[in-house]
Amino acid sequence: MQEVGILNGKIAALLARCGHMDEIIVCDAGFPIPLEVETIDLAISANRPTTLEVMAEILKHFSVEKIVLAEETQKHSPTMFARLTGLFDKDVTVECVPHIEFKQRSKSVKAVVRTGDFTAYANILLVSGAGPRWFVEQK
Repeated sequence: MQEVGILNGKIAALLARCGHMDEIIVCDAGFPIPLEVETIDLAISANRPTTLEVMAEILKHFSVEKIVLAEETQKHSPTMFARLTGLFDKDVTVECVPHIEFKQRSKSVKAVVRTGDFTAYANILLVSGAGPRWFVEQK
């Protein structure tokens, strides 16, 4: 029986399937997930779990080179915006797009992880990247 790491088998399998530049979304309870996209629904009640709680666990096991947030997150939920961007080092690119574009991009992600978060625009798109274990041989 697995007792360490991500215990949710679907999330663990999703992260293992991701390669460089693959995209996943962690979203709030109200995000309109496209029917054709794999959905891992973790929502059990209002704000359980939150986007930040889920992100904290995912980032222990997943390398990210870029994040995408809706411009509306910064405008309508600035604390959430600061907390989400604060999860990453300065070398991780932050891109902000209109929410309508964010929803369009959700159609092509590998999967969406839905939380119970009731914070408006608490959605983040993660672009997987090479972590610190990768190296380039120098001549």
